[in-house]
Amino acid sequence: MRVPPPLLLLLLLHFALLSADAVAGGNGGDLRGDAAALLALKAALNCRPRALRSWAAGNAGAVCAWTGVRCAGGRVVAVDLANMNVSSGAPVAARVAGLDALESLSLAGNGIAGAVSASVLPALRHVNVSGNQLGGGLDGWDFASLPALEVFDAYDNNFSAPLPLGVAALPRLRYLDLGGNYFTGEIPAAYGGMPAVEYLSLNGNNLQGRIPPELGNLTTLRELYLGYYNVFDGGVPPELGRLRGLTVLDVSNCGLTGGIPAELGALSSLDTLFLHTNQLSGPIPPELGNLTSLTALDLSNNALTGEVPRSLASLTSLKLLNLFLNRLHGPVPEFIAALPRLETVQLFMNNLTGRVPAGLGANAALRLVDLSSNRLTGVIPETLCASGELHTAILMNNFLFGPIPGSLGSCASLTRVRLGQNYLNGSIPDGLLYLPRLNLLELQNNLLSGAVPSNPSPTASSSQLAQLNLSNNLLSGPLPSTLANLTALQTLLVSNNRLAGAVPTEIGALRRLVKLDLSGNELSGPVPAAVGQCGELTYLDLSRNNLSGPIPEAIAGIRVLNYLNLSRNALEDAIPAAIGAMGSLTAADFSYNDLSGQLPDTGQLGYLNATAFAGNPGLCGAVLGRPCNYTTGGAGGASSASASAGGTRRAGAGELKLVLALGLLACSVVFAAAAVLRARSFRGGEGGGEWRFTAFHKVDFGIAEVIECMKEGNVVGRGGAGTVYLGRTRSGGTIAVKRLLQARGGGGGDDRGFRAEVRTLGSIRHRNIVRLLAFCSNRDANVLVYEYMGGGSLGEALHGRQQHQHQPRRGGAALCWARRRRIALEAARGLCYLHHDCAPMIVHRDVKSNNILLGGDGEGEGEARVADFGLAKFLRPGAGGGAATSECMSAVAGSYGYIAPGTRVLLYFLFLAFPARLFTLRGVDRTGLDGSA
Repeated sequence: MRVPPPLLLLLLLHFALLSADAVAGGNGGDLRGDAAALLALKAALNCRPRALRSWAAGNAGAVCAWTGVRCAGGRVVAVDLANMNVSSGAPVAARVAGLDALESLSLAGNGIAGAVSASVLPALRHVNVSGNQLGGGLDGWDFASLPALEVFDAYDNNFSAPLPLGVAALPRLRYLDLGGNYFTGEIPAAYGGMPAVEYLSLNGNNLQGRIPPELGNLTTLRELYLGYYNVFDGGVPPELGRLRGLTVLDVSNCGLTGGIPAELGALSSLDTLFLHTNQLSGPIPPELGNLTSLTALDLSNNALTGEVPRSLASLTSLKLLNLFLNRLHGPVPEFIAALPRLETVQLFMNNLTGRVPAGLGANAALRLVDLSSNRLTGVIPETLCASGELHTAILMNNFLFGPIPGSLGSCASLTRVRLGQNYLNGSIPDGLLYLPRLNLLELQNNLLSGAVPSNPSPTASSSQLAQLNLSNNLLSGPLPSTLANLTALQTLLVSNNRLAGAVPTEIGALRRLVKLDLSGNELSGPVPAAVGQCGELTYLDLSRNNLSGPIPEAIAGIRVLNYLNLSRNALEDAIPAAIGAMGSLTAADFSYNDLSGQLPDTGQLGYLNATAFAGNPGLCGAVLGRPCNYTTGGAGGASSASASAGGTRRAGAGELKLVLALGLLACSVVFAAAAVLRARSFRGGEGGGEWRFTAFHKVDFGIAEVIECMKEGNVVGRGGAGTVYLGRTRSGGTIAVKRLLQARGGGGGDDRGFRAEVRTLGSIRHRNIVRLLAFCSNRDANVLVYEYMGGGSLGEALHGRQQHQHQPRRGGAALCWARRRRIALEAARGLCYLHHDCAPMIVHRDVKSNNILLGGDGEGEGEARVADFGLAKFLRPGAGGGAATSECMSAVAGSYGYIAPGTRVLLYFLFLAFPARLFTLRGVDRTGLDGSA
């Protein structure tokens, strides 16, 4: 049938309008489809109630204004929910789909547990799911339907399956980070076939096998990270030398053996080469001198031998040179002093000989130099601080002689100076003790002479010096009163010198002093009562001097004093009763003085051995077995009268002596019975025999309170070291009681080495170390009593409490970055004290977030403290002043952990200010990130 022209025009117009409506409706439908897909994602993520409030079905028309959503061309192209704390903590099973225009997806830093996957997203280029708690594998990701993917970041999760093969087929993938997880198995050889990859990080996993040589085919690769807790077989593949565009190669701490391939010398673009903490052996290849772009070279903590190659002189861009903890010998190369950009050089704990290079520090802005524990001779260069930027100078335990450079006395940038165990002579440079940033100064075991210098600017009060050790030198003269300017001082050790004069009363101004040792000098005059103003003092040794006068009662005002040694002086009169009543005192020595009077038979003095009072014939009391009677002194004339009396008086005196003897016998019986009753009161513990209780602080609890709290209902934590119970003191305070597993010391009764180590730990006093209050033991158990930290652990604050090994973590508070930084600094201070300043030095061996405890409620102002020394390792000087040797606790095993490159950089800069001597990773000693020794 023929349609009339007017009707045909109407039909055409009608179809045109329908088509326009269809197009418009189609575009609106795509955006609405995007909104529907996002709402499905929100529901699958199981968000907490107030998260993503703008993502609502009633607000679908404004999807482009939703939180974290970005649109372009009328479609959703980006979803960025990074660090928004959207997760409720419950496990999820979320799939991202239906967003065919989506280019970027970020769910990073939300603590999402469970599984997240994606499929059929043809435009997707960037994916970031790092910083969550995603588990299982990546099998749910349909990488074949993500052909445009360029960046895939899954760092810091809980993935535990083999590495995904699908990513190797992505043609445009440039950035792949699967580090900081628990991936298992071997690195697939197919990973060597990724055509465009520039960044590949697989470190911090549980990978095994050999590093595939096929990785040498990744010619576009610029950064490669394979280390940190992976345990590979064999060595570094020589094929990696073909990666000519590589700028960063980090294959550290992953069990590599064999030699360093000479082929690595062909990596002409290399900026950073880290091969530290492996088992590499043999010489350092001279070919590494071809890496002229290198700025950081770390080959430390291996078994490398031979000399430092002279070809490294061509590394003129080098800023960091770490070769410590190897078996290198020969001289320290002179070219090190000529490297123009060198900032950090650490060669400690080798067998290097010869002199320190002349001019070291003259040509570069040297910041950290550590040449300790070698066999170096000669003098310390005067130019060490020529740039004015040197903050750490460690040359201890060598054979250096000559004076300390006077320029160090004006080096205001110095924070740590350790020159002990040498043969340095001359005087201490003026100003050195009073530098404004100096935190640690060790000059012990040298031949230094002259006076302890006074402050050249006595009005200055900005000192940060916390530890000062001048022991075992030839110093003479009086202690300067300007020591009072060192208001931050915590440890002052000046024993075994030739100091004379009085102990300055200004020492009472050192209110933060924890340890004071002036023993073995020629000090005279009275013990100043001002020492009682040092309220944090736990250790006081004034023995082997010429001090006289009475013992000041003010010492009893130091409520935390544990150790008091006043022996071998000329002190007079009685021991003050207030000192006898000090509950904190666990060790004291008053021997070889001129003390007299009756010893208190109560308090801590009653528990001391009689040798603590030997050489004081005027002292009497039950502890000495010398009763205080009036027949031997003559002060009251009793003996004179008895000598001149007749037979009747002699008979009366005999009767009196008999009565006294019988009375003394009766007292002895009473004391013995009381001791038996006291011992029986301390028995308990399911057949474990008698409990022994040792307190390291003044405490208001005893063995009864400790035993009472060890019930299942009081358990607050379990770990590899044992079970932790919440206990109560007599006054209602809280304590943490840890009953160690048998493997951590077994029965406590006969393990003297373990008890000695516990006593060492009990002597630690630092504001960022959890205090060990007491130690209890019997045949079957060892129990440690710590202060209770109400804020829990850093691990719980970050990730929540994990009720069971295979359950997801729950809770988890959001810590602001200022609080995180403060916790990092406080933990670093605690570790720094353990690794540097303890005597003996202690390596923690299990540093992890769960062993950083928080005061207060975890989010407040309570300080962070380092805890759990169940794996502590003690470092003591070797025989004859040689290299340090170690003594381990009864079990040596670490917790699995990971330090990523970014975290390593953060810790590197943190530890520049608070360097730690030895940083241990997964039970393997790792010398400090800044390398200080």
